[in-house]
Amino acid sequence: MEVKITFTNMEHTPSLDERIKKKSKKLEKYLEGNGEEGSILKWTCNVKPNQHDVDLVLYGPKFTFSSKASAEDLYHTLDMALDKLEKQLQKKKDKWKNHIHHKHEEKVEFIATKDEGFGDIDSEDED
Repeated sequence: MEVKITFTNMEHTPSLDERIKKKSKKLEKYLEGNGEEGSILKWTCNVKPNQHDVDLVLYGPKFTFSSKASAEDLYHTLDMALDKLEKQLQKKKDKWKNHIHHKHEEKVEFIATKDEGFGDIDSEDED
């Protein structure tokens, strides 16, 4: 997964850059086998007076997820945006897993017989 970081109205520091890359590693467990190759995680951090905004977008081959967060503390804002995106990925991964499991379930047929109280079933065949 490729990580792109953009800062507007603030200074880019190596420690902040390293923290974002470390946080981004948490998302890789949701992507394994489902588009990890070719996916791009784009962080956009913006500072306004007394407010930090973070936009987080994950682009994949067949999906796009995004989240936004705002708070007074930049580190808290980064965590909030990442948690929102992580919840979306968890929900999607659960759907992928359930789809795989439901695909292989055996279909059960129920055949009614006269013994079970369905006496009119064979009446069409007797004519």
